[in-house]
Amino acid sequence: MGDKIVLADTTVLIDFFRKADKANSKLITLFDQGYDFSISAITHYEIYSGATSAQLQFWESVLARTKVLPFDQTISKAAVEINALSKRKRKQIGIADLFIAATAIKNNMPLATLNRKHFDRIDGLSLLD
Repeated sequence: MGDKIVLADTTVLIDFFRKADKANSKLITLFDQGYDFSISAITHYEIYSGATSAQLQFWESVLARTKVLPFDQTISKAAVEINALSKRKRKQIGIADLFIAATAIKNNMPLATLNRKHFDRIDGLSLLD
C-alpha cells in the first residue's frame, strides 16, 4: 500500500478494466509512484450503472477492496460553490465530474483522472499527473 492517497476518477478505473496489460494502466502507475487510492460515491455509482452483467464480478472484486468516500452535505455545498464559480466563468462541467471534484477538494486529496479537459476548469483542485 502507498503512503499517499489520491482520489481516482472513474476514467482511471475504466482504463484499468480495459487494459489487457494492467501494468500499463494509470492505476498501476499510481501504485508504482507510492499512491493508494479512494473513490467517490459518484464513481462507485458510475461504475455500477455502466457495468454489464458480465463485468460485475470484476468490479465487485475491485470495489470490495476500495474505500468509497461519501457524498454528504459538506461536499454538496462545495459542489454548489464550485458550480456557481464555473457558471460565472462559463466553464461548467457535468454534474458527476462536479461532485467528484468537490469530493477531492473537501477531502484534501489530489485527483487522478484521464479527463483533464473537464477537471482543469476547477479552481482549487489538485490534479495528479
